[in-house]
Amino acid sequence: MKKIAFITAAAAAAIALPSAAQAQDVVPGNGFIGVQAGVHDLGLDDELEDIGTGLELDDSSPIFGVFAGYDVPVGPALFIGAEANYNFGTDALDGDYGANARLGFSVPGGAKIYGRAGIQAIKVDYSEIINDDSIDFDGIDDTESDYLVGIGADVPVGRAFVRGNLDTISFDTMRATVGVGLRF
Repeated sequence: MKKIAFITAAAAAAIALPSAAQAQDVVPGNGFIGVQAGVHDLGLDDELEDIGTGLELDDSSPIFGVFAGYDVPVGPALFIGAEANYNFGTDALDGDYGANARLGFSVPGGAKIYGRAGIQAIKVDYSEIINDDSIDFDGIDDTESDYLVGIGADVPVGRAFVRGNLDTISFDTMRATVGVGLRF
């Protein structure tokens, strides 16, 4: 009985494999995944300076995270795509996450230059911003969401690529990241 089940499964896989290969040819574009690191600056220095002088603020945070997405060609060099990301923060941010649409073009050699727009949520660590763990911020909502706009470039290295992005969230914060990814 086990031999019959194995032979049936092997035959089904052999029949399905060419269909899966054809489906890959039918779906245009490519997916990608990767890791990134950077700095997210909340831009609070100027706003809080007006409230009180001598206030020591640390409103930027190194971030480390992952991204994944899919690009579809819409012309000889033009593409559109979608991307999601999640980052861990270490100082002023506990983390950020979001999704965006990409619109860009490919240059000779395979590099992609793009603009992007979407939504990003940030989880702020107020104790780290003011450098004081004695204040209890438990009742305060520490997650903010707003629109993201940015620019970036992916430069191929075989099937892999290196990237750089510069984003702003509602033109209040600045986030710069570099990363390494893999296309599939």
